[in-house]
Amino acid sequence: MDASALNDPRLKALIEEERTKALTNEFVAKMTDVCWDKCITGSIGSSFSRSEASCLSNCAKRYAELKMLTMQKLTSSR
Repeated sequence: MDASALNDPRLKALIEEERTKALTNEFVAKMTDVCWDKCITGSIGSSFSRSEASCLSNCAKRYAELKMLTMQKLTSSR
């Protein structure tokens, strides 16, 4: 690959798309770890209890909101 290929807008777009996918996967994995540890207290069965399901839902919402607020603060302070 020659150096001019690095300036190709299609390559840049592909790299950015892959970067976004990687960040999304990282976010979901971290949220899953945090919320699972917080909410799943019993043995693993075929389904979650009502309280576990509610906790997971609330945890995921709060985690996503906190992540968005953090990103907004970081980008506005630049």
